[in-house]
Amino acid sequence: MPAITAEWVVLDIEGTLTATSQVHVVLYDYARPRLGPWIEAHPDDPVTTAAVAETRELGGLASDADTAAVVAVLHGWMAQDRKAAPLKTLQGLIWQRGFASGELTTELFPDVTPALRAWHDAGLRLAVFSSGSVPGQVASFSRTTEGDLTGLFREHFDTVNAGPKREEPSYRTIAERLGAEPDRIVFLSDVPAELDAARSAGWRTVGVARPGEPFGDADFGPHPTVASLAEVSVEPA
Repeated sequence: MPAITAEWVVLDIEGTLTATSQVHVVLYDYARPRLGPWIEAHPDDPVTTAAVAETRELGGLASDADTAAVVAVLHGWMAQDRKAAPLKTLQGLIWQRGFASGELTTELFPDVTPALRAWHDAGLRLAVFSSGSVPGQVASFSRTTEGDLTGLFREHFDTVNAGPKREEPSYRTIAERLGAEPDRIVFLSDVPAELDAARSAGWRTVGVARPGEPFGDADFGPHPTVASLAEVSVEPA
C-alpha cells in the first residue's frame, strides 16, 4: 500500500495487535472467577465501588444489591461481549494485578513489535484506542512476550475518556486531546465500523484483516487493508 504521512499512529488492540483469543479466552477466563472476590476485597476502593454502583444502575439492580447479583450482571455482559464501562474498569483492575504478579503475559502477533519500534524510532507518536480500560491497556503492554513496551506509547484512550469506538465523536475527542489535525492521524483496526467512524472524523485509516480472526474476511470498503503491520508504511509528517 502507498506510504501514509502522519504525526500519530493510533492502534486498536484486539484482533489488530493480539489475537481475539488473548482477550476472550485468556483475559476473560482470568477475570471471570475473580470479579466477586475483587469486589469483596475492595469495599473502600473508590474506583471499585463506583464501578459496582454503575453496574447496579445499568443492570437494573437495587442500589443495595449484593455482590452475587452484581457479578451475575457482569458475567452476562461478558457473555454478550458488551463493552460496559464498569465491567471494563473491574477487568482492568484485575488484569493489572495479574500482569504485575506474572500470571498474565500478552502475546502479540509476530509483526507487531518490529512495526511499533520502527514507527517509534522514526519519530511517529503512538497511541492506543481500545474498549479495554486504560489501566488494563498499560498493564497488558508492561508484560508481553517481547518485554515491556509501555515506553513506545504516548497516549491511551478507552470508552470512558474518549467514547464508543464505533461513533465519530469519539475520534474527534481523541484528535483534540492529541492536539493534531485529523488528517495527520492514522488509525489501524480490524473492525470496519470503527474505521468508518474514524474516517468520518477526518482520520486516515487502515484495515487489519488477519486470517482466522473474526473480521478476517470482512468487507473493509474504502479502507486500505493489510494482513500484517509489516505491510503498513507510515512516514512522519
